[in-house]
Amino acid sequence: MKRHYLILGTIAGAGLAASSLAQAQEVPESCRSVHFAEVGWTDIQATTAMASVVLDGLGYEASSDTVSVPVAYAGMTQGDFDVFLGNWMPSMKSISDPYIDKGQVDRPRANLEGAKYTLAVPQYVIDAGVTSVADLDAHADQFGHKLFGIEAGNDGNMIIQQMIDDDAFGLGDWDLVDSSEAGMLAEVKARTQSDEWMVFLGWAPHPMNTNFDIGYLSGADDYFGPDYGGATVYTNTRAGYMEECGNVGQLLQNLSFTLDMENEVMGAIMDDGEDAQDAARDWLKAHPDTLDAWLEGVNTADGEPGLPAVKQSLGL
Repeated sequence: MKRHYLILGTIAGAGLAASSLAQAQEVPESCRSVHFAEVGWTDIQATTAMASVVLDGLGYEASSDTVSVPVAYAGMTQGDFDVFLGNWMPSMKSISDPYIDKGQVDRPRANLEGAKYTLAVPQYVIDAGVTSVADLDAHADQFGHKLFGIEAGNDGNMIIQQMIDDDAFGLGDWDLVDSSEAGMLAEVKARTQSDEWMVFLGWAPHPMNTNFDIGYLSGADDYFGPDYGGATVYTNTRAGYMEECGNVGQLLQNLSFTLDMENEVMGAIMDDGEDAQDAARDWLKAHPDTLDAWLEGVNTADGEPGLPAVKQSLGL
C-alpha cells in the first residue's frame, strides 16, 4: 500500500513538474514581436506607449505605426497589426463593427470607461448662448460655416460629415475641415486668443480640457451618443491573437487605464514635449502599484515571472 502511494505521489509530482515546465516555456518566436496600430491621437499614443514599455520589460519587441482608423482595421485583418488600443465606442461603431461581426477582428475588453467625444466650442461661445448643436446654424456666419475635425477618415469626421449630409440642425451648407489633432488644436489656440468663434471635435481624456476653457454641445445624441458623446474605449486585436499569443493576451486582458492616468501622460507629451515612451516610463515609475494588476499571471518572453522583470527594467 505504501508503495502504491509512493507511485501515485511520484506521478503527481511529475505532473506538477510538467505543469511548471509548461508555464515556464518560452513564447513562440512569432509572438515575440507585438505590432500596434496607432492613429495619431495623443491618448492612444499614451496608452500604446505604456503597453510597449511593459512589453519591452518582458523581453518582447513592441513597435507601432501611425495610420488612419480604416487602415488600422484593414491592417489587423491582413496580419499587419496585432493590437489596437483605440476602439472608441459608440462613435467608431460603423468602422469597427463590420470587422468584429465577421470575426476578422476581436474586441476582448474595454480598457477605458467614462470617456467622451462630441462637438465642443470655446466657453465664451457657450456663454453667448450656443449650448446645443441646434444653436449652431443661427450663428453660421460667426462660425464661418465650418466644423473642424481631425484627420481624414477618422470616425469623428465621418459623423460630422453625416450630419452635414443629413442637413441635421441646418448644417447642410456647412463644411467639414479635415486636419489633424495637432492642427485642430493649433486652430483652437489661435482663435481663443482673439475670442473668435469655432466649433470642433472635443474629447476626454485630453489636455485640451485644461489647456483651453471649452464646453461641450448637447443635442447630438443621435450621432455621437448620449451624455455628451459618452464613450468607452476598447482593446482590439487581430482575430485569434489572444489565443495564439496567450501570454501577451493575458497582459491585454489585464490592461486598463483611467482618465487621470491618461491625462497625466498626455500632458507630459503635449505640454512638456516629452517623448511618449519617456512619458509612459516616468508615469509607471511614479505609480508602480499599477503594474501589480497589469502583470498578474503574465510571464516574460522567456517564461519567467513578469512583474519583477518589468520593475527591474524600470529601475524600481
